[in-house]
This record gives sequence, structure tokens and C-alpha cells, in this order.
Amino acid sequence: MKVDSRNFLSTSLIKALKIVLGAFLFFVLLALILLTRVDRSPIESHDFYSETFERLENTPWHGSDGEAWLAGWSKANVTPSAPVDLVGYAPRGPYEFVQDSSYVKALVLSNGKTEIAWLNFELLIVHPELAKAVETGIKDAGIAPDQLIFTATHTHSGIGGYMPGPLGEMAFGGYDQNIVDMLVEKSISSLKEANSTLDTVAISYRKVDAGKFVANRFVKGGPIDPFIRQLIFTKKDGKKASFYTYSAHATSLNSKFMGLSGDYPKYLNESLEAGSYDFALFAAGTVGSHRPLAPGNTPEKVEDYALQLDSTVQQATLTDTLENPRIAYSRLDLGLRAPHLRISGDLRLRPWLFNYLLGETNPHLDITQIGNLLMIASSGELSGVFYKDWEELARQNDLQLIVTTFNGGYIGYITPDELYDEHFHEVREMNWYGPGNGSYFDKLIKRTIEKAH
Repeated sequence: MKVDSRNFLSTSLIKALKIVLGAFLFFVLLALILLTRVDRSPIESHDFYSETFERLENTPWHGSDGEAWLAGWSKANVTPSAPVDLVGYAPRGPYEFVQDSSYVKALVLSNGKTEIAWLNFELLIVHPELAKAVETGIKDAGIAPDQLIFTATHTHSGIGGYMPGPLGEMAFGGYDQNIVDMLVEKSISSLKEANSTLDTVAISYRKVDAGKFVANRFVKGGPIDPFIRQLIFTKKDGKKASFYTYSAHATSLNSKFMGLSGDYPKYLNESLEAGSYDFALFAAGTVGSHRPLAPGNTPEKVEDYALQLDSTVQQATLTDTLENPRIAYSRLDLGLRAPHLRISGDLRLRPWLFNYLLGETNPHLDITQIGNLLMIASSGELSGVFYKDWEELARQNDLQLIVTTFNGGYIGYITPDELYDEHFHEVREMNWYGPGNGSYFDKLIKRTIEKAH
């Protein structure tokens, strides 16, 4: 039987067109399910905006006036017994060797009536699930500071195992209950030891310009926060502890480096402790949009960088003594837009998919006033370009100011609004809650400073 080639071609073409059309419709439907457009409506027009400012005005502060400062500190080794995935940069798999042991550090401060405690981890972030586990663990252990504040060094060569969810599993070392249990156990022991060493202290605040060691990683020659800010606790026996912040990202080591390391904060801590300090705690400051100007990316060069910073710290001249043993504290829960994890300039994942991939983000500010020093711990990875105005406002209100990040919540980067449409990683993939957050956080922190006064 003779086949009509024209009919055969026509039938084949129709089938091919149906397949192409079906695939097209499938991908259109998939895009409609997974993607939506960026919401560019003014952030001030949203209910959460006014509600958050109203909470800021009405949330009570707690605390007391005491008769003297008391402080204690301790640290515990949290290096895993076997290699686990490194967290930072891109997924790298388990570390191949231990360049530096990892620690959790505890610093407790009291005025005899009110007690606050900082827990500091040599980790990329303090994930909300880890924070929740630690809070439950210390409560069950009978440890009850009036305020517990989380900080991290933000090392990009630290351990994983504390981030649940699909994205945590794919890119951040997943969730290992044994790792979380170990971090909880060591946090408890560190806090207990810190409490057992409480003694009368004098507290001083110092800052020093270390601007030649940090740069704006978006805008060449752009604005930076150049200062190392330091709280010094001195006991009657002369032992000293330093709580300090800096704005340079802990990204000095090569992204292909396969050792467990605390990056430059680790070496700076060790250098300070080899000198005049019994204990040094590095809390990442306003690291958004700031990069370190290290002389190289090997451990030896990174250690050289830390030594340069240490020499700069020793030159600090601006000193303020915190004489009034008054502690006041508060917490501000933050309203935000729906999640805005973008895949292009105007397309983002739908909120349900973001929530599935990342889970809880726990957005809030921890606010603490110690004498005339105001401390604000943020869930947003704040850019240091805002700091100059904040510090000037604090000075006008007779306050010193220290801002830290990674407080047991994580909501991505908070950068100047004018950068939102630039092709930078921090403002494209890592600005998780849409346009306007730069001015939003700027106003929130400025109002917090005014309220503290």
C-alpha cells in the first residue's frame, strides 16, 4: 500500500506541535504556580510597617538600676568528632582537616538584679532552629538570664548541621541532630561556667578606626563602617574580657579551602588572648556590603591580617567608662513583606515556596542598654553604610552604639534601597523581603536610639 507522504508529514507535524504546545503550557502553568512578580508598592503603605513602629513605641522595656557591674565568661570546644559539611560560599562537602577548633563562647553581665547573656558561635549564622533548641536547653537546665542574645563570627569555613529544610540540606550542611545536641550541651556548660565566674568588673567602651582593612564590595571607594568597637570588662584581679565587633566579612580564606576554620576573627581572638586579654569574643557587626582587605587568602596571610587588626586595636584612644550599672532590655518583632527571593529583576519565588525551602526566619531586634551604651542585635544582615548616621544620632542622645547581627533570626541582607536593582548577589538573591527594607531598618534603628535616650 502506498503511503501519502504529504499526509504522513502533516500528521507528524501536528503531533510535534501538540507536544511543543503541551510542554509550553506545562511550563507556563509551572511558572504561574512557582513564580510571581516583585511587589514594588511603597513599603510605608503596608500594614506591617505601621504596626511594627507602633510595637516599637508600645513594647515595654525591662531592667533595673543596680549597685555594681558583675561579669563572667567562658568558652567550650564544639569541634565535631568527625568531619561535617562546611558552610559558606557554595556547598563544599565535609571539611578535610581541622585548621582551627571551633568554640561557643558565653559572656554574662549582671548588675545584681538583672542579668543578660551573650552566646557567640563560630558559625556562619545562628539559625532560628538552633536558637530555639539552645533556648529550650538552657531553660530546662535551670539557666535563666533575663535576656539571651545570640551572635556569630560569620565565618564562611565553619561547621554545618544546624539548618533544616530543603535549602539547608542542599547548600548549608543540612540538619544533624547530633550536631545540634552538641551545640546545645556546650552552650549550657559554657553559660554555667560563665555564671560561676561572676565577679565585680569595671566596663569601658573603646573604638578605633580600622578603615584601611575593609572596603565596600559594591561601590569602589564607597562608604564603609571603619570602626572596631570594643567593650572591655576588667575584674578586680586584673583579668580582662573583650566583646568587640567589626564590619569586614569573615571571607578571607579561599572559597576552595577545605579546612575547618574561624577565618580572621579566630586569629584576632587568639592574638588578643595572647596579649592583655583573658577572653575575646568577636561578634559580626554590620557586615553587609563590606569585605576584608586581607593580604592573601591562605591561613598564613589571614593570620597576618588578624595581627594587623590587633595592632590597630592596641592604638584605640577613644575610651568611655560605663559607670552607671543600669540594664534595660527589650525585643522588637519585625513585620516584613511577603518573601521576595528573586530569580530576576522582577520575578520572585512565590512565598509558599520560599517558606518551604527556608522555613522560619524569626525576624526581630534584641535591644539592650548598658549604662550609656545601646546595643542592637539584628536578624537582618545590615550594611555598615548606615552606621555613620546611627552613631551620630546616638552621640546626640548621649549614647554609645554597638550593632551586631545573626541574633537567632536570619532574613537576608539589608542594603541601601538604591542598590535593589543592581546585579549584586547581596541585593538580588539575598535580599529576601523585597524593596524598601533599607529605609525601613534605617528608620527603625534611629527611632530605637531616640527611645533609648
